[in-house]
Amino acid sequence: MSTEELLAKPLFSLTVGEFLELQRRSEIPVVVDITDKSEKYVYGINGLAKLFNCSKTTAGKIKASGRIDKAVSQMGKTIVINADLAIELARQPIINRRKAQTQQR
Repeated sequence: MSTEELLAKPLFSLTVGEFLELQRRSEIPVVVDITDKSEKYVYGINGLAKLFNCSKTTAGKIKASGRIDKAVSQMGKTIVINADLAIELARQPIINRRKAQTQQR
């Protein structure tokens, strides 16, 4: 059977052999975009605790430490945290962050 004939046939009516043959001869490239451009946000101390898989007390300490200040936006009691940036900032060694803070002053 030719590829065109297999492509015209409904998927549910293909035999396993025909399906495998179609996969082997397929000229259709499969492209998967694994880069997700959208930013992920978490909200509040509860969201931060879920993000870092820690208690609410520890999440409050992380926020208060200033380690993730660039990722945190707060207006009143509402806290919005850019999750990807918070994780990246938390991974940075403390030594590098302190050097960067002293160089900015």
